[in-house]
Amino acid sequence: MKESTREELELVFNHFPELSVCKETISSAFGYMLACYRNRGLIMTCGNGGSASDAGHIVGELMKGFKLKRPITPEQRQRLEASCAGDGGYLADHLQGAIPAISLVSQTAISSAFINDVAADMVFAQQVFGYGKTADLLIGLSTSGNSANVVNACKVAKALGMKTIGFTGEQGGILSGICDVTITVPAHETYRVQEYHLPIYHALCAMLEKEVFCT
Repeated sequence: MKESTREELELVFNHFPELSVCKETISSAFGYMLACYRNRGLIMTCGNGGSASDAGHIVGELMKGFKLKRPITPEQRQRLEASCAGDGGYLADHLQGAIPAISLVSQTAISSAFINDVAADMVFAQQVFGYGKTADLLIGLSTSGNSANVVNACKVAKALGMKTIGFTGEQGGILSGICDVTITVPAHETYRVQEYHLPIYHALCAMLEKEVFCT
């Protein structure tokens, strides 16, 4: 882990010392996310309600510049300029390095069809089954750790050989017995759990960004 990456991790505990109990699981989650990127995998996220918004938020921080600008490489610029005469420079100037990620919550057509036609508790599991490869990773957010559609998605991910990361409250719930690593924050009220999830996934996104895009 680079020193700048480690600094991002320590920043969380400076602002939220009570989250120091999660240090080991946050570090493990970072390792899985980095391995996924290096293996050309896809990070998928899912959750319900406020956690659904968090799932999309994570993807937003990974797919574009978060704390860094992330300019594309000279080789990528060259290919754009060579294949897009006249527009290559503009395209290259307005693209940023990305960490491939997708929120399963955001797939409205397939989600609504599957909920209506098949089973609501399998809506994320079906997408994991369709997208998932061994190199991929699933992040499931559930304040109780017991959300059926998140739990089923993690079960399918495990069957496909994917790594899984759970974000839960202090009880851990079912996810704590399924996921490769479960970040259980020291709270049980839904809104408090979600308040703690945000600085943790912000830190993970910043750590990954520093590790991948800092020379």
